[in-house]
Amino acid sequence: MRKIAIVTGVSRLKGIGAAICEELAKAGYHIFFTYWTNYDQQMPWSVEVDEPQRIKENLLLKGVKVASMELDLTQRDAAENLIRTVIEELGEPDILINNAAYSTNNDFSTITAEDLDKHYFVNVRATTLVSSLFAKAFTKGTGGRIVNITSGQFRGPMPGELAYATTKGAIDALTLTLSAEVAPLGITVNAINPGPTDTGWMTEEIKKDLLPMFPFGRIGDPRDVAKTIKFLVSDEAEWVTGQIIHSEGGFRR
Repeated sequence: MRKIAIVTGVSRLKGIGAAICEELAKAGYHIFFTYWTNYDQQMPWSVEVDEPQRIKENLLLKGVKVASMELDLTQRDAAENLIRTVIEELGEPDILINNAAYSTNNDFSTITAEDLDKHYFVNVRATTLVSSLFAKAFTKGTGGRIVNITSGQFRGPMPGELAYATTKGAIDALTLTLSAEVAPLGITVNAINPGPTDTGWMTEEIKKDLLPMFPFGRIGDPRDVAKTIKFLVSDEAEWVTGQIIHSEGGFRR
């Protein structure tokens, strides 16, 4: 029986979420993904309204089952709605990829309570609650996987991203403790830092500045982290848990 994977934050064709879905679909996993176009439309990279549907159509070509829902993860009942809908449409999920994130620019002089709350609701509260309900619903005894996306916030400062760095930092702590709690259920929990990845937000100037920091001579691509995740959710990775993996091509700040 094919396994079912949940991937949150899959709004854009060039995004990491779409790349994760594609790699998992190619490996034979059924896919359920969430998206929230309102957020992406407010960001500099923006998004076309039909991109989630185009992502779904591309995944269906891989011969797997695909379902999706538009979901605002800042809502208190978002986690319950997600897990319930996945079970109703595809069945009990085996894999959870917490890819969705909220990020805006702010520093000590501009940060507000509203800014911090929005980052917390998505980056910490939603990730924790979705993971909790996923684990509660998992009854198979083996093969469960949770993978969180971090941003290397402990490898160096992130000036201008105070709320993002603060809330994403909590994911490292969540990963370590949750991995110990759900191991008896047959679930591994790991986190991946993909480093700077070209998902459409980089200007040519940013790419030029970042390129010397990559020893391989190229910028990170969404497929790079997606391939790492494909390994972590596989049976071969059953002994890997509680790890923060820096899959960023040797990037040096």
